[in-house]
Formats: sequence, C-alpha cells, structure tokens
Amino acid sequence: MVENPPGSATDNHHHGDSEAGVFVVSGHPVFVYHDGTKEVRLPGGPGDFFLVPPNVPHREENPDPNEPVVVVIARTTQEPIKVSLPELYRLEAS
Repeated sequence: MVENPPGSATDNHHHGDSEAGVFVVSGHPVFVYHDGTKEVRLPGGPGDFFLVPPNVPHREENPDPNEPVVVVIARTTQEPIKVSLPELYRLEAS
C-alpha cells in the first residue's frame, strides 16, 4: 500500500521487466505516460484499476490540494523495480 500526499507527483520512472497492477483505494490520482506523440493523462478514483506494462515510462500525480491518494500496488517480480528517468519520453533523432 502506498500513500501519495496532496499535491505530489512521483518522478518519471518505469518498472523494468515487471508489470504493475495499481488499485485505487482512495483519492483521485492521475497516471501520466507518453504514447510516442503526446502526453496521456488517465484520471482515476476509488475502485479503479490500472495496469502498467513492463518498461513503460510513467509517473503518478495527486493534483488534489487536500486529499491524499492511497493505492495498492502488485508487481510481477519479487523485488520492487523502479528505474528513475530524467524525462517521461525522449524522441530519438531520425
């Protein structure tokens, strides 16, 4: 179980070869990733479930100034993998 304080955001990161399932217990998080063209923002609320595929750069935000977000996270590896990234997505020069 993880609690994200009001007005907080994680760094940009991915979970290596691990999938992550995220169940929202309370609050209204926003899960952010880049689809290769634009930033995508997925709002959530209590009872919502998000699946983060392996190696997908993302971040979690809690835009609410007053209410914390509580989530339960399950991963497909025994060790929690978190690889921090300097940016959400980097376009490669062609």
